[in-house]
Amino acid sequence: MLSLSSSFVQIRFDDISFYENCGGGSFGSVYRARWLSQDKEVAVKKLLKIEKEAEILSVLRHKNIIQFYGAILEPPNYGIVTEYASGGSLYEYLSSADSEKMDMGQIMTWAMDIAKGMHYLHSEAPIKVIHRDLKSRNVVLTADRELKICDFGASKFQSHTTHMTLVGTFPWMAPEVIQSLPASETCDTYSYGVVLWEMLTREIPFKGFEGLQVAWLVVEKHERPTIPSSCPASFAELMRKCWLAEPKERPVFKQVLSTLESMSNDSKLPDQCNSFLHNKAEWRCEIDATLERLKLLERELSTKEQELERREQRLREWEQQLMERSRAPAPFYSPVSASLSAESFFESHHEESNSSEMSCRISSSTCSNGEPGGGVGLGIGGGVGAGSGLKALVLSGFRDVLDLDGSVGEAVRCSGVQLSMQATQNSSSSSQKSHSLRQGRKLNVAVNMDRFGWSDDDDDDNHDDGSKLRAIAQGRKLNMAAISMGDFGWSDEEDEDSD
Repeated sequence: MLSLSSSFVQIRFDDISFYENCGGGSFGSVYRARWLSQDKEVAVKKLLKIEKEAEILSVLRHKNIIQFYGAILEPPNYGIVTEYASGGSLYEYLSSADSEKMDMGQIMTWAMDIAKGMHYLHSEAPIKVIHRDLKSRNVVLTADRELKICDFGASKFQSHTTHMTLVGTFPWMAPEVIQSLPASETCDTYSYGVVLWEMLTREIPFKGFEGLQVAWLVVEKHERPTIPSSCPASFAELMRKCWLAEPKERPVFKQVLSTLESMSNDSKLPDQCNSFLHNKAEWRCEIDATLERLKLLERELSTKEQELERREQRLREWEQQLMERSRAPAPFYSPVSASLSAESFFESHHEESNSSEMSCRISSSTCSNGEPGGGVGLGIGGGVGAGSGLKALVLSGFRDVLDLDGSVGEAVRCSGVQLSMQATQNSSSSSQKSHSLRQGRKLNVAVNMDRFGWSDDDDDDNHDDGSKLRAIAQGRKLNMAAISMGDFGWSDEEDEDSD
């Protein structure tokens, strides 16, 4: 702070008499006041602290730059004291009825004033300065109708290319400043083109749009303020050059001044410019049409943003559900419903070459609720030598396996027993006997699961233990079939009798 006070005049806080608030600058409010000891009307911008602005203003001396008198450095009272411009800001003037009297001479004079002040900052000041917030609100009109550039709160000393932070007002900001990219002094050239457009049209750039909407239009859609078709060609060309997207292609203010001088020597330009200024009703509709088009474009963007926001919300909810499931314990899900059926079976095969061949299969099925399985039937086919002896042998030998009580017929009716027998006759000169027996139990399980997260679509995958497992992902159904074989034996008997 001591170094700052040594570079400019320090003014006592009690030496200032404050009047009304006359506007807001960057980072502070501006008041009309009187510097009592000097009996001078001044403007005071109150600040929370003194940073670069006082240091910048203290080294600037130009008729088109606001004159700096000193600073107030008495905590908690900080402020910058400058000359007072009674005409107010250029923005306020262009919004008033008095602006309708403007002609080409007035526009050319003011365009030259601003360009001279900016050229001084970039090329003639003791330290080169980039303003970064040039706009009609930061250009003030003195009592003798001379324009001065003010409010250097966003300014920085230039060091070749300066990395820009997001400052300024979006409709006047160059694309590289909006994006906080490294920028040179030509970012002020872009802003100058917007101020020139304001003086010619007496309109507000991107009227009705918020800052971030303007930023999107300028950077992503390469939109610029609409230049009416009847605007004099020399003015239109100068503004388009100032608004080029590539900073290096924009003119510096020395070139801008040269262009303005050439335009002032054009004898046809005054009539063209005055005709344009006084027939605003004919071309204002072009600006309004552009604004409507941009609003429609913005609404489409807003709709897409809302759709994306809803989609992101659904994704967040889905992720939340996954997180909750991952934090919860993961036991095996209990089945909602299940059915179980058991089937016992006995197979017998008997061959006797000189008499007959007989096969028999008996099965008994019982469901999980204890009821017999459906489809109960009994069929017996006999041939030569087919008698009741084999049938009695089968039923008596495997009564315990099939859980049969009582007689055969009673067991078939009550327990769901199926008995099938076949007999064929085969005559031969030789005598040969073959007799085989096979028994076992078959367990069928069908389970409906609440949730199951894995799948195996191979229906033909048979395991070595005789079991078969299948699950359907997302389908919440698990079908299982397991065969558990009991003790069984094969009895093969062959008798050969030769004649």
